[in-house]
Amino acid sequence: MIGRTLSLYLASRFARTVLAAFGFVLALIYAVDLVEMLRRSGDAPKATATLMAALSFLRTPTVAEQALPFAVLFGSMIAFLNLSRKLELVVARAAGVSVWQILAPPIAVIVLIGVVSVVAYNPASAWMKQRSDQIENSVFGGRSNPWGDLWLRQKSVDGQAIVHARGKEEDGTRLKDIEVFNFDDRGNFVERVDAASADLHDGYWALHDAKVVTPGFETLPVSTYLLASSLNRSEVAQAFVAPETVSFWSLPGLANQTAKAGLDPTAYQLKFQELLARPVLLAAMVLVAACFSLRFFRMGGVEIMVSGGVAAGFVLYVATKVINDLGEAGFMSAVAAGWSPGLVGCLFGVYVLLHQEDG
Repeated sequence: MIGRTLSLYLASRFARTVLAAFGFVLALIYAVDLVEMLRRSGDAPKATATLMAALSFLRTPTVAEQALPFAVLFGSMIAFLNLSRKLELVVARAAGVSVWQILAPPIAVIVLIGVVSVVAYNPASAWMKQRSDQIENSVFGGRSNPWGDLWLRQKSVDGQAIVHARGKEEDGTRLKDIEVFNFDDRGNFVERVDAASADLHDGYWALHDAKVVTPGFETLPVSTYLLASSLNRSEVAQAFVAPETVSFWSLPGLANQTAKAGLDPTAYQLKFQELLARPVLLAAMVLVAACFSLRFFRMGGVEIMVSGGVAAGFVLYVATKVINDLGEAGFMSAVAAGWSPGLVGCLFGVYVLLHQEDG
């Protein structure tokens, strides 16, 4: 093992560089988002420059959280290149320090940063995202559902029904622009009900300004249509919650409640596994950066090394998104989709380093 002084030195250098890179990304995202908010504020009488600056401040952490792996990649590459440029890596290698001993302190720091980002940063950014959505809805108006339409499946004494809503009120107790497809106990289609709004009461839906379409009969307009339901208000309100607005600590419970309500909990389960695997993914980014940044600086080819590292990080990012889509579509389990990018990235980095250093 290398000495304590060298370990602390490498760890502090990497921590400062990675945090500086993430701070730069955070400031860049904030500036771009603020410009976009100011552009949108021209048509909103409630929007002021101060309010738009606060809104962008609340929106930025969630977006920056998605860019954290890239910040770790670029920060690690910068740290390695600086150590090589100052010949510090050369001296350490000449003293008999292996590449694995050099990488141990940076990986430990990055794993710690990953854990803190999951248990502390993520809950804070989720809360800020919820607040920003509320402010944005009140300022700009429009549909209060940023995640898309709501689809509910329920089973009650009236049979089975699929409820489709395109929006909701601020408190989540009233749905807007409703379509209900009713089926009997055998799964045969019975009727379709279109309504302007719907309120969920204890044991039933109250659909207002409804039109009932039954095969073989004319459309029947009714002022109020009652539909039995086994859902409660909290289950319906949670169906509108986007995974990125849910804290890491709340994701397992929300996934269980969503499954009990007859909804698909895959998005919440996948988000939870991705957060659990984040320290592994960040460690993979350090290993990938090491594959392209440990060459002696004065031997030249720095541009090629940096380009190779950026390309490798981009490929890993694209692979992560593709696997994420496969997991959301149900082609992969949430555990496999959440952990495989980080594990594959680590294996790739270890393989290349073994080939370069010990092969």
